[in-house]
Amino acid sequence: MSRGGVSRRLPLVWLALHRRRRMLLSLVLGMVVFEALIVVITGTVPPTDLFGGAANPPDAFKAFSGSSGDVSIASYPGLLGAGLTHPFWIALQLTAIGALGAAAVAADVESGTVELLMTRPVSRRRLLAERTVALVAASVLLNAAATATVALGVVLSPDLRAAVPVGGVLAAGLLGCGFTLCLTGPVLAVSAASRRRAHVVGAAVALGAVGFALNFVALAWKPAAPLRYLSPFHYYTPADALVGGTVPWSSLVVLTAVGLAGLAAAFALLERRDLAI
Repeated sequence: MSRGGVSRRLPLVWLALHRRRRMLLSLVLGMVVFEALIVVITGTVPPTDLFGGAANPPDAFKAFSGSSGDVSIASYPGLLGAGLTHPFWIALQLTAIGALGAAAVAADVESGTVELLMTRPVSRRRLLAERTVALVAASVLLNAAATATVALGVVLSPDLRAAVPVGGVLAAGLLGCGFTLCLTGPVLAVSAASRRRAHVVGAAVALGAVGFALNFVALAWKPAAPLRYLSPFHYYTPADALVGGTVPWSSLVVLTAVGLAGLAAAFALLERRDLAI
């Protein structure tokens, strides 16, 4: 089917992506450059040299390598995992989720254009569904850019290839998609209920920042360890996937379930709300 045919069938998807094409291009380029930098650093500097020769840095560092506890950041998989949980990686993902999530509903309500949009033959469900597809597509694109960059670096470096299977890189990328879906659902629920785009962007930042901080505290302070189950970063463990070469399905199921629950809430909230207020 031609692109024109698809765009006619899914006009809101293509419109949402077209309006933010420059932002998305910048995010993808930023992701590629950043992950390439991580790969270069990982491949040229022995991991233990970065931590004063410590083979086992403090447990809190597990939060930065994306591991549940089996992978030290002072290792090739740990450093590559750090590139997939770094605050810069998180910021790029949250930028896409916050911008497209706000545009799903809240931005139109805030600007007053939602009433005009509803006069056209577009149902509320279709509006949210197509804009959800656009957001998911943007997140998959960012994860694909990161995964492809890391995979290329692993293939080109004998040392990295010996420590990290390419299948593990692909598994980490799939887990990254689960992580972004986990945040996307709740953010869209906020967009469906709110009339201010700032609320949606704030919700995206809060979910990412609070989730990371909660996981860090739970790993660093043993009395708070049970709190790690409340953070998406407890289930998003790219370093473990890099080492094992397989997808941690139980974690992916949890991340996906949270995301789908948020999406279900978004559709329910949009159906019930008065778009005029």
